[in-house]
Amino acid sequence: MRTALLVAVVVLAGTGGDVLMTMAMKKVARDEPWTWRGGPFRILRALAQPLLWAAVGLMVLSFLAFITVLSWANMTLVVPATATNYLVGAVGARLLLKERVSRMRWAGVLLVAAGVLLVCTAG
Repeated sequence: MRTALLVAVVVLAGTGGDVLMTMAMKKVARDEPWTWRGGPFRILRALAQPLLWAAVGLMVLSFLAFITVLSWANMTLVVPATATNYLVGAVGARLLLKERVSRMRWAGVLLVAAGVLLVCTAG
């Protein structure tokens, strides 16, 4: 039970961090092309984004939960179980970022989810 809970923290915090980081970077880039002259200003704008720091915090939480769960559970269970981040990421991209997710990508996500289910239910 505690392994499942911590894997959920790894997946949700990690994917939440990815979504927030994407939101922050889309605010920073504003459809501007990258230039060496404008690069330092873009970096400073990124560092001023609260979403960026929230994303970093979630990613740190995810990493700490990951190393904690690896200390008591088998890596052959934990690493495949964290692949559910592909499912959570696709749902987050669709709902929060309003990205279009093709049928082919949904099929791939469902195949990954089936693989995770297979690994997690195998004794």
